Amino acid sequence: MKQFLFNQIKNLKGWKTQRKLLAFAVDDYGNLRLHSKNARENLIKSQVRLSGRFDEFDALDSKQDYESLFGVLSSVKDSKGRPAVFTPYALPCNIDFEKSKEQSAFFPENLNKTYERMAAHFPNEYEGAFEIMHEGIQAGLIKPQFHGREHLNVYILNKLLESSDPSLTANIANFSMAGQITIPEMPDASFTQAFAFNKAEHTIFHDDILKDGLRRFKDVYGYESITFTPPSQTIAVEKYPYLEQLGIQGIHKGLKLKRRTLDGAVFYERAKLGVAKNQNHVSLLRNVAFEPTDNRGFNWVDFSFKQIEASFFWKKPAVISSHRVNFCGHISENNRKKGLHELQLLLNKVVKHFPDVEFVALDTLTKIILDEHPHL
Repeated sequence: MKQFLFNQIKNLKGWKTQRKLLAFAVDDYGNLRLHSKNARENLIKSQVRLSGRFDEFDALDSKQDYESLFGVLSSVKDSKGRPAVFTPYALPCNIDFEKSKEQSAFFPENLNKTYERMAAHFPNEYEGAFEIMHEGIQAGLIKPQFHGREHLNVYILNKLLESSDPSLTANIANFSMAGQITIPEMPDASFTQAFAFNKAEHTIFHDDILKDGLRRFKDVYGYESITFTPPSQTIAVEKYPYLEQLGIQGIHKGLKLKRRTLDGAVFYERAKLGVAKNQNHVSLLRNVAFEPTDNRGFNWVDFSFKQIEASFFWKKPAVISSHRVNFCGHISENNRKKGLHELQLLLNKVVKHFPDVEFVALDTLTKIILDEHPHL
């Protein structure tokens, strides 16, 4: 009953539509976390603090990951004959391991270079993966959007590099960026939380990273991103106007999130779908959760479908929140198979019960909201 009520309440406010629009927001594509099974074993031996499925299965999207995903997405068509589409919230960069180690400071590496490096170790999985990703973009099966330049906090990384932190050193030796590594002045923020901060001084790189990241995003993916969601939903709200200046038209937020301002104040940001007063961007919200490889003791297809039903009942687009870890198989092929099997079941159930559903990418949804009902 509690979950049922929450499914309804979270859809009450904000922009509405008569159309049954469905979008997938899938975080972390392009991010290098684990290099290999052996790397993970070495990190454990080095006493790096690993935890959860991200540190167990999450790895750079491979050729087989994309081919298998595209097979599922293309097998299901909406009311207009279009295939299902993922919006991967993606990174254009990873860490340049050699240069960062040599100079004890973080340097980014464009994604195509990361793929070249991975292909040298795992040619069967990574040779041609970058090109297959672009084939998926051209086919309308994926439409990556901006998730930051890299899934790493540059301020924290520089501190860890300066001090030769043993956990980070072990990661670099194993071409990985996994675990929960912190610094004393930011004890609640992991080094993977790109825009986390405790004080204004911790954000000194953020403007440059956002600007450079969007430029590199266009270089890597071939077009400009108009939507953005920060890693771990952590960023200073004062950055919203700057993101607007950079061309961002939609920002993913939480229904209610604890935020910190640059002057140290803590407050709850409450968002609703649409354009809020004094903002020139669409606030995007995820109202459906789908994490099929996260074993929580219930059926994810049924759980997610009930949330989709509630979204459509209240005339809201269904924006499905997920992560790449559910669909990647470099570390475990069974992990990918399970996630994609559940995805196939969910998509089949949606089109069966809602034959008028429309699959859209999140940049398209943002434009629809701006075109039809720009202000609440």
